[in-house]
Amino acid sequence: MTVYVDALVNYGLRGKSAQVRRVFARGSCHLFTDSLDLTELHAVAARIGMRRAWFQTDGDLPHYDLNDVRRAAAVAAGAVEVDKRKTVECIRLHRAAKRRAP
Repeated sequence: MTVYVDALVNYGLRGKSAQVRRVFARGSCHLFTDSLDLTELHAVAARIGMRRAWFQTDGDLPHYDLNDVRRAAAVAAGAVEVDKRKTVECIRLHRAAKRRAP
């Protein structure tokens, strides 16, 4: 299994709290995996100081949101930088697994 980070993007922070604007001022990205077993994803997240409560499962791709500092730490911890194509591949994998789940 591999843990990935996608590109750092500024999604706009209008309407967000002051804390969110401060943390993600330079953009955000996602820490995710190409596996349905999320053990290694959570392990990498813990190594870079992420709280399990920050894990997001509400969309098609289980992930952690990272700021620029945490993204650099994730890459240093072994996460692989990927492009949109690989990100979409992982989204499709997780979406298909959700459809199969009872």
